[in-house]
This record gives sequence, structure tokens and C-alpha cells, in this order.
Amino acid sequence: MQGLAIRLTGLRKSYGRTEAVAGVDLEIADGEFFSMLGPSGSGKTTVLRMIAGFEPPTAGTVELAGRDVTRLAPFERDVHTVFQDYALFPHMTIEQNVAYSLKVRGVTRAERLVRARAALAQVRLDGLGRRRPAELSGGQRQRVALARALVGRPRVLLLDEPLGALDLKLREQMQVELKALQREVGITFVFVTHDQEEALTMSDRIAVFHQGRIAQTGTPAEIYERPATPFVAGFVGTSNLLSGDAARRVVGAPGTYSIRPEKIRITTEGKPTAGAGRAVGTVAEVVYLGDATRFLVDLDGGGRLTAVRQNLTDSSADLAALRGTRVGLQWDPRHAVLVPDAP
Repeated sequence: MQGLAIRLTGLRKSYGRTEAVAGVDLEIADGEFFSMLGPSGSGKTTVLRMIAGFEPPTAGTVELAGRDVTRLAPFERDVHTVFQDYALFPHMTIEQNVAYSLKVRGVTRAERLVRARAALAQVRLDGLGRRRPAELSGGQRQRVALARALVGRPRVLLLDEPLGALDLKLREQMQVELKALQREVGITFVFVTHDQEEALTMSDRIAVFHQGRIAQTGTPAEIYERPATPFVAGFVGTSNLLSGDAARRVVGAPGTYSIRPEKIRITTEGKPTAGAGRAVGTVAEVVYLGDATRFLVDLDGGGRLTAVRQNLTDSSADLAALRGTRVGLQWDPRHAVLVPDAP
């Protein structure tokens, strides 16, 4: 049976009258790649810092592998934290940076060297150990920070927006490499990010934070396809939210409904598919995205829906010409997901 790496119970953190974390209960399994996702100020980084021991909780407990570590210092916990700024020593070589924590712990020089080189090999930086941080690219420095974290063989690796300083292309590359590395080493990764795509790409499970609480926990598919609150539907990806009269007209039932733009098909007016959800309107705006195009459609009955279509054959000029035209919108009724109201 898979054990628990982390259990948080009733975790709270207040700064004066401001409650940054307002009661978090969470369990993370051994070997999971778990992401804490949310906007700035939602409490995710504060929770990470309480797991690491950098912040004492106002209330609640932190358990690591079944052991209550709530009042223990960071160095007494079997975790390591990787930060966005890498925090490498510029005057040391890469090998010395990676081996530094082992030196502090009194590991012999020979063993430090062996373990540092093995950690660098894990992150595909073999042969670069004698260079200094300034001689490496941003992506390479990020890998050095990971190697330094892994060399101590922690039970849990905490990553605080570690890819935030990288450009888009390199960030996408590092997402794939980081997930592959986690599978290879098999330890628990807890990853903090505000980037929805990043969380969906890499995670086994995600906790979406909102106003100091967890709004929903689940697999990427559960979070995306079955959002538990309007906030989750709007924050994770792009979603059409219909409620009130618009929901009654378009979906045919009361409540709040989420329909993802890529689930909506644009058709010629008057040719609906039997059994499909549908609406009619006028294209108000066309947004060309390169590989796809986003259409904003004002509905005849009021409200607006966004639809996305892959650019398989159309040119940007062809698509721009659709602005102001009449269109029909269709979707599988199963993709109009009822979203519970937030408590």
C-alpha cells in the first residue's frame, strides 16, 4: 500500500489580521508529483514554506511520513527546497555547489565527489562540474539547483515556482524534463506554480488554492473537465460560464454551467446536429493564435460564448472575414458541466 509523504491538518497562518492560509487539510502520497496551483496571494507558497519549516503555522499540524514535524527546524525535516532564483554560490564550481550540503553534514570529500557527480548525471550535466554558475545557461543553472537538492536524497522535494525565470521555450522543455526526472528518482515532488498549463502538464494531482483555502483537489483531468467551483472553472484554462437566464436559455436548466471553448463547434446556421447543445449568434471578434483561432460570439438570446477552432486549413485572412457573420454553435450536452456554487 502506498504510504503518505505529507499530511496537513487544519493548517492556518495569520499575519496580524490577515489570514494567509485559512484551514488546509491535505494528503500527498509517496512518489507523487503534486502541484499547488493558484494566483498570487492564494496561500500556496505559504503552505509550502510551512511544510519546509521556514514559517511556523498559527494552527494545525505538518506530518512527514507519519512524523509530526510542526515545531521542528528546517534542517530536521527530510525535505529540500528549490527556489526560483536557484541560490547558487557564484564563487564555487558546479560540483562544489552540489556537494555543499554534504560538506556541512560532514560527508568525506571522496564520497561528496562521487555523489555530486552522480546527481549531476541525473540532471544530464555530466562533465560540467568544474564550471561556475555564470558560465551556464538559465536552464542549466536550474538543473544544478535540482542536483543540489537531490544529492542529499530527501524524501520530499519542494519546488517554489522553479521555472518562473525561464523563457517560454526553455520552460516547456524543463517541464518535460522535470517530470521525467521525478519518475526516475521516485521521490515526492511538491510543486508550487501560478501557471495552469504547467500544473496540468506535469502533475499526478493538483490542489487549486483560492483565498487561503483549497478550492479543489484532483487529477489534471478532473480539475479541468469537472471544476468544483466557478473560480476553478475560470482559473484553470479558459471556460465559458453560463448562469441565470443565460443558462436557462442555452442549457435549458437553472444553475451555473461550464463549457470549455474547444468543446464548441462552429457551424453554418440552421444545420444543428440531433441531440446537440446549440446556440445561434454573431461573431463579435476573431483572435488568431497561430495554431488555433478564438471566436467570441454574441448570442441572439443574450450573453457571449467563446469557441476555439484548430487552424487546419484556414488562413488568418479567411478567419478574419468571419467577423460579423452569423454562426451556429454546437456541443455535446455532456460538456455543459454543472458547477456547484462556491460555499
